[in-house]
Formats: sequence, C-alpha cells, structure tokens
Amino acid sequence: MQSDEQEIRMMLAAWMEATKAGDAGKVLALISDDVVFLRPGHAPMRKADFGAAQSAQASGAAPMKFDATSEIQEIKVLGDWAFMWTQLKVVATPPGDQAVVREGHTLSILKKENGKWVLARDANMLAPLPPNS
Repeated sequence: MQSDEQEIRMMLAAWMEATKAGDAGKVLALISDDVVFLRPGHAPMRKADFGAAQSAQASGAAPMKFDATSEIQEIKVLGDWAFMWTQLKVVATPPGDQAVVREGHTLSILKKENGKWVLARDANMLAPLPPNS
C-alpha cells in the first residue's frame, strides 16, 4: 500500500501530465466540487469557472500549449486533509504568439474523497517573468 504522501505526489504528476496534454476532463477529476483557487489580482475561482477556462484554452484549431515544472517543497498529511507547498513554473504558449512564463509558489490544501486525494484549495502566487528569463 502506498503512503498518502506518495499518492499526493502521483496526483500532482497526473495533474501536470493532463495539463500538458490539454486533458481538461482529467484535470477536473482531480479537484473537489467545492474547490477554490486564489490568484493575485483576481477574484477567487470555483470549479465551474476553472472548467470553462480549461475548455476554452483547449478548444479551437490551435489550442494554447502548456508546459510546467513543479518542485514539491513540503507535504504534510493530517488525516483526510493535507497541505502541499510547491515551487511552480508554467509556460503558456498561445497559438502563433510568444510564450508567457510565470513562476512562483503555490500552497495547496488537499482532501481525501472516496479514497483519492483531490485539490480543495489552491493559493497560486505565480508572477510573470520577463521574456528570455
């Protein structure tokens, strides 16, 4: 049997893989129905808004491409809840345009639902990097 920490690491790896592949359905399956995303300068985002944004980015003849690296700094498991702090770098490339790079920290709260870890809250502190960084 795998430890909760291993399961959380596998969930994050699945998230990164699904995001890179543009698989919005797989990403949505990794978040709770009551998820809240906190982003600097924006109102909190809920699951429906996140799903709509994912679908919009993946639709069309030339969808936006994403690549990312995430380095876990800390995972703490407290029963059916856990928190995770990561260093994240995201490269978003719109069709026919230059890549936009954002980098920073995230603090995520996860919960176990039906035996699987899902994202419940996410505070995303990514900031844009200047071109060619």
